[in-house]
Amino acid sequence: MNKTAYLNGEYLPLAEAKVSVLDRGFLFGDGVYEVIPAYRGHLFRFDDHLRRLNNSLSNIRLVLHKTAEQWRTVLEPLLSTDRDQYIYLQITRGVAPTRDHAFPEHAEPTVFAMCSDIKPFTERETGVKAVTLDDSRWDLCHVKATTLLANILLRQQAVEQGAAEAILVKNDYVTEGAASNIFAVIDGVLKTPETSGEILPGITREVIIELAQKDQIPYQEAPISLAEIKHASEIWLTSSTREIIPVVELDGQRIGNGKPGPIWQNMNQLFQQYKQNVS
Repeated sequence: MNKTAYLNGEYLPLAEAKVSVLDRGFLFGDGVYEVIPAYRGHLFRFDDHLRRLNNSLSNIRLVLHKTAEQWRTVLEPLLSTDRDQYIYLQITRGVAPTRDHAFPEHAEPTVFAMCSDIKPFTERETGVKAVTLDDSRWDLCHVKATTLLANILLRQQAVEQGAAEAILVKNDYVTEGAASNIFAVIDGVLKTPETSGEILPGITREVIIELAQKDQIPYQEAPISLAEIKHASEIWLTSSTREIIPVVELDGQRIGNGKPGPIWQNMNQLFQQYKQNVS
């Protein structure tokens, strides 16, 4: 199937979408991105994704003013109404005449978007393995920046150890996964680290907290120590495209009984119901 992309005001085949080698996104990773699920053509939690996008833009001092309706006009033509997809949206500081670390005075932001199918993640029902690794990333992890080299290297270390994800640890406390947020059930309470510069404020994470409140599931936004997570009865990884993934083994040790736990079973059912009714 021919895929269509959006690039700086134009829709064109993805294979024909090109940016200059002088684009600061290419030279410096000077840009941000957003991943927005769309179920049967309906953008999921769109306002929340735009809020996070605008926060990222503000943090890197990149000015781009678009309303929610203007963004919908850009993104919705990329969607199909007969399957589940996600939009990848990337904005860089644009093309500058020379390679200089300082911001260019007159550069138009580069805006790129494409749409891909959400592939079924079969391990959701059985759970995955994870490993803990030192968090070697920068201090602005709440910015959804395109500079993801540290995340890539950490995820690759996990893959090479036969795991699906790296759970990152800083000063003996869990922050998040290399490409996910983290939840753990500890002494019957669902816990997730508080939002800070050390974690990305995930939209799926927000939904889970809302559903826990509504369904009266005990939860806390609080620090999780490495010692605590080693003894958790359940661990979950969350992201926009994989949703809620149970971890059944951490650093070679079984979590709980080695199967997705009852609180995950309940939350996954609540989430699947929720996404059918909310755009």
